[in-house]
Amino acid sequence: MVHSSKPAAFDRAALAEALIEAFRKLDPRQLMRNPVIFVTEIGAALVTGLWLRDLWQGTGQPWFSGQITAWLWFTVLFATFAEALAEGRGKAQAASLRQSRCDVRAHRLVLPDSPDPIWENVSALDLEPGDVVLVAAGEIIPLDGEIVAGVAAINEAAITGESAPVIREAGGDRSAVTGGTTVLSDEIRISITAAPGETFIDRMIALVEGAKRQRTPNELALSVLLSGMTLIFLIAVVTLWGLAGYSGTAVSVVVLVALLVTLIPTTIGGLLSAIGIAGMDRLIRFNVLATSGRAVEAAGDVDTLLLDKTGTITFGNRMASEFVPMPGVSERRLAEAALLSSRGDETPEGRSVVALARADFGLSEPDLPDAAVLVPFAAQTRLSGLDLGARRLRKGAVDAVLRHLGRAPETAPAEFRAAVDRIARSGGTPLAVADDGQLLGVIHLKDVIKPGIRARFAELRAMGIRTVMVTGDNPVTAAAIASEAGVDDFLAEATPEDKLAYIRREQAGGRLIAMCGDGTNDAPALAQADVGVAMQTGTQAAREAGNMVDLDSNPTKLIEIVGIGKQLLMTRGALTTFSISNDVAKYFAILPALFVATYPQMGALNLMQLGSPQSAILSAVIFNALIIVALIPLALRGVRYRPVAAAGLLRRNLAIYGLGGLVMPFACIKLIDLALTHLNLA
Repeated sequence: MVHSSKPAAFDRAALAEALIEAFRKLDPRQLMRNPVIFVTEIGAALVTGLWLRDLWQGTGQPWFSGQITAWLWFTVLFATFAEALAEGRGKAQAASLRQSRCDVRAHRLVLPDSPDPIWENVSALDLEPGDVVLVAAGEIIPLDGEIVAGVAAINEAAITGESAPVIREAGGDRSAVTGGTTVLSDEIRISITAAPGETFIDRMIALVEGAKRQRTPNELALSVLLSGMTLIFLIAVVTLWGLAGYSGTAVSVVVLVALLVTLIPTTIGGLLSAIGIAGMDRLIRFNVLATSGRAVEAAGDVDTLLLDKTGTITFGNRMASEFVPMPGVSERRLAEAALLSSRGDETPEGRSVVALARADFGLSEPDLPDAAVLVPFAAQTRLSGLDLGARRLRKGAVDAVLRHLGRAPETAPAEFRAAVDRIARSGGTPLAVADDGQLLGVIHLKDVIKPGIRARFAELRAMGIRTVMVTGDNPVTAAAIASEAGVDDFLAEATPEDKLAYIRREQAGGRLIAMCGDGTNDAPALAQADVGVAMQTGTQAAREAGNMVDLDSNPTKLIEIVGIGKQLLMTRGALTTFSISNDVAKYFAILPALFVATYPQMGALNLMQLGSPQSAILSAVIFNALIIVALIPLALRGVRYRPVAAAGLLRRNLAIYGLGGLVMPFACIKLIDLALTHLNLA
């Protein structure tokens, strides 16, 4: 399964694997993607050569240059280790996903147009898009597809981590099935939509491994900034070399390389990739797959969230919620008649009537006599029923039942009309139940709001995100559901074009839009939105159009998505601030050490009172390497997001990472210097 509440990023196996991978990443062809660390590796290689020369010729200070060499390589290694450790989480999750893939057998339809279907047993690897397969209870769905006939309970624990089965059926927005999941009941016919190796699980594996993770515009811009700073400091160091030569000061190349490496932004350079990978990994641990790192960043700045009603705010189908009997009719009798008349109704609404009768009154479906005649539900009649000899039970749309009884709407009892009006005004759908010409009462079908959704929308409001429900329902129904769910606004009678136009209009006003949906009609809006979150229970078109897939199909998951997006941006900004701030202490450590012999007045800059020029330089290099290791947990975990004003967050982060990055290195470098002096290492 994907979901894991406690990631094992720092267990021994993960650390050992990350360490091995860190050495592989020392390949210069890989490090070229990170200019800061690439320059550090070149410097380490140059100092290594000079150290070997000193050892061979017996010149210079091999003990000092050897220590500088080791710590420069540690700096590079710690940076690659941070990236490897972040990637290791995804690889561990990918390994568990691979266990759900297997070469299963499938029953493929040979002659689709034949009146007598013929099935052949084939390998899933031989299936192609368009093939129709039959999957029975207990069998594994071979590849991704759409149900074209039947309804079944399916165990999707392989992708969602949830053991509770879900219902999938032909038609509507709950027809998509995923290869590797298991059918628990009944049988279904599936039209294959993905070729082997291109299934949803295959795409998940590629995503969590980070194989297709591209750097975001923000990350690219920061990389350009870091590259520019590296180039500036490189020019500055070369200039210092010329200045030292002009003034007659002997400055070794080893010291100049150490100065360069400590001045360039190695801290953020070493952690930048890990921050991006960890942001997408945190989404995965909340059962959300992001196909784009850009979408994760955009989530941190979302202003408006659009949510499709059916299957997103509400459960996918309207469900029976209450029985409203007429005067003189007991609620139990109405429930019994509703249950019997629903025997021929295989729609989700019909099954919900049976479920309500069972739950409220403990009723069970009796065995029917041979003479019983089922009246199946049909879209044309909008009725279902049961004939038991001369007794005729009917359930269905109010006008259809009245027509069956030969009655005009105005002739129905006043209590009946009042119940129908009350249900309609509340946004529900009334169904009438009749038994031998007598109206027994009304069944209230309603869109059932998903539990806890109102409180979650309140959290989004506190984060400054406006929620808008979009639905094809009429304005009265939409207003009732919007009020119950607690959204800020609604868009009624919305067509796919209306949703698309609304998003474009909001984006033209400078707002970032997130869209949650599950249906094919949501696909254009999901593709247009800055953050398109498709529900896993939705159609294939919706999942392909969005840039995120919520495996739990919980629309309020955007709270976690927004929080992670903000964490990603804040973490990158905080560590960049810290990286630049802590360079100040290195100036006061290395620059006096370079020129104090020639210009004794430079000793005034030795604010930390470091023991010697060698210990000052070595202390700065050691701190420069170790700070990367110290910040790896923060890079992977992310800076904590709190729903407060942006100005407050900025002040807090400047105080912690700006001022902290300025002050802390002075103390740390001094402590390292004391340790080196005490151990006679410099």
